[in-house]
Amino acid sequence: MQVYLLRHGIAEDARPGQSDAERALTAEGKEKLRRVLRRAAAAGVRPAAIVSSPLRRAIETADIAAEALEYTGKIAESLALLPEASPYDLWEEIRRRGEEPAILLASHEPLMSAMVAFLLGSPALQVEMKKAALVRIDCERLAREPRGVLKWMLTPAVCG
Repeated sequence: MQVYLLRHGIAEDARPGQSDAERALTAEGKEKLRRVLRRAAAAGVRPAAIVSSPLRRAIETADIAAEALEYTGKIAESLALLPEASPYDLWEEIRRRGEEPAILLASHEPLMSAMVAFLLGSPALQVEMKKAALVRIDCERLAREPRGVLKWMLTPAVCG
């Protein structure tokens, strides 16, 4: 299975009375995200499923990914993609979708960098997931413990 981990783009600062969950992407955040996703589309990224955190900025990120990657399915939401969620819980979410050849997960820090390390079998690995970064990790087996192979990482800076 190809696992694509996509960190949301730049989001607005919370306004007085606005919850963190309601923060939207900025115009700059959307533009940088589209830049990364255009490069991914050109490389042939075609997820069979897209799953998002339920927070607004991640949902907007997933919507932009669906458009850029020509995904026509329904975008699912999962609490396993909240910023403070556990990589173990997210791995179980991935395993439940094991019939999919490629899955894109839209989420937040610190989960995304922790998930990269977890999928690579090295929880102590330090990974910097910039906003709008996209990582591809291939997992041949969906066993209890992941054994992924890092294929690439795209950031807005390298997709300029």
